[in-house]
Amino acid sequence: MRRAVYPGTFDPVTNGHLDIIRRAAQQFDEVVVGVLCNSKKSPLFSIDERVRMLQEVTKDIPGVRVDSFDGMTVNFVRACGAGVIIRGLRAVTDFENELQMAQTNRVIAPDIDTMLMVTSLEYAYLSSTIVKELASHGEAIERFVPPYAAEKIKEKYKEIIQK
Repeated sequence: MRRAVYPGTFDPVTNGHLDIIRRAAQQFDEVVVGVLCNSKKSPLFSIDERVRMLQEVTKDIPGVRVDSFDGMTVNFVRACGAGVIIRGLRAVTDFENELQMAQTNRVIAPDIDTMLMVTSLEYAYLSSTIVKELASHGEAIERFVPPYAAEKIKEKYKEIIQK
């Protein structure tokens, strides 16, 4: 079985992420979407909320499963029995960081390859940060995220405003 891991914080999942997930699922028998619990970031959604959101929006994509992890990505990849890390590239500015990460992973885990996938042009500008910024100002986000994610994002900002 050819298995790959697509790691990220997915806070929140965007249509750009789904683009990469769908296309990766066509290349591999199984794609594990690894939701990173990164203690250096202050996410809008908890790890459980992000996992549930991704499970919901990927439920109709064959060969995709969602799991959470913390620590080194290469250790998670090995634990999943995968040999490939999928990373998305939106722009040239992403390339330098992704290349450095891929080369470091290759040194510490020579048995794991990194596949860089260029995001479809329609999502090249899109990031979770942009979605959160728009949502925090009450702007429409429906064209940037799956409908289920849009609902959850709006609910989250309503909770924040009420506090």
